[in-house]
Amino acid sequence: MSSACVVAGGAGAVGGMLTGLLRDAGAAVTIADPAVSSDILAPSPELAAALAAADVVVLAVPGEVAVAALPVLAPLLRTDALLVETLSVKGPVSAAITAHRPDGPALGVNPMFAPDLAIAGRPIAVVSHRDGPGVAKFLEVFTGARLVPVTAAAHDRLTATAQALTHAAVLAFGSGLAELDVDIEALTALAPPPCATLLSLLARISSGEPEVYWEIQADNPDAAAARAALGRGAEELGRLVETGDRAGFDAGLAGARAALGTALRPAATACAAVFATMPALPATSTSTEMGHR
Repeated sequence: MSSACVVAGGAGAVGGMLTGLLRDAGAAVTIADPAVSSDILAPSPELAAALAAADVVVLAVPGEVAVAALPVLAPLLRTDALLVETLSVKGPVSAAITAHRPDGPALGVNPMFAPDLAIAGRPIAVVSHRDGPGVAKFLEVFTGARLVPVTAAAHDRLTATAQALTHAAVLAFGSGLAELDVDIEALTALAPPPCATLLSLLARISSGEPEVYWEIQADNPDAAAARAALGRGAEELGRLVETGDRAGFDAGLAGARAALGTALRPAATACAAVFATMPALPATSTSTEMGHR
C-alpha cells in the first residue's frame, strides 16, 4: 500500500493497531495525537501539510473529537483522500461526514475485538459512508479478518446488543458480586465454567479503558433499550422463581433457545469448545488451604 496516511489518535490502542497494519502494508504514516505530536483539532503547519498530502486520514479518536474534527479537516483534505473513522457508534459521525464533507470517499470500520488480540478470523464491521477510490485498497490491511458490511444505522442497532447489552450484563454481574460480598478466593476456587467465564469477562472489562465502555453505553442511541430489556429479563426471572412459576421458567428457556435461531447449535458447540480449553482460574492461598481440609 504505497500511500501517505495520517492517523489521528495513533498513540491509542485502536490507532496504534491501524498504524502498525498500515506500515506493515508499506504506507508512510504520520501520527496526530496530543500525546506525541500535533492535535487533530488544532493542526500545526506540519500536520496541516501532511493532511493536505494524505491519501488516507484515519480518525481513531473518541466520538466527540471525530465530529469536532470534521469541519477542521474538510478544507484541508484532497477531495479524493479517503477518510476513515473507527468509532463504536456510527450515526453521529455519519451525519457529520454528510454535513461537512459531502464529497470524497469515507469509510467506517469497527474492530469487534480488543487491539491486543490477533485479527485473524475476527469480525470487523465495515460501514461505507461514501464509496470511492482507495476503499478496497485500505480494507486489504485487514487480511485474515472477517469484514462484515453494514449500514451506519444497522451497525448501531447490532452493537447495542453485541456490545452495550453484553457489557451491561457483565457489569451488572460485577455489581451483584460486590453487593453479595462473597469470599472471592473461595469463589474462584470452586467456580464452574460459566461463573469463571463471567469473572474473566468482568476482570477484562473493569481493567480496560473506561472511556471506551462509557462511549458504547452513552453514545449509542439504541443502548438504553438494550439495558432496559436486560433489566426486564432479570425482573421477570425473579418473578417466576418467587411465584413458583416453573412452567413460565421453562417457557422462558424455550424463548431464549428460539431467539438464538440457527445460531443455537453452533453457539452451543463453541461454548463447549471454550469450556473444554478454558484454563482454571489461578489458585490462591485460600483455595490451596481449602484443598487440604
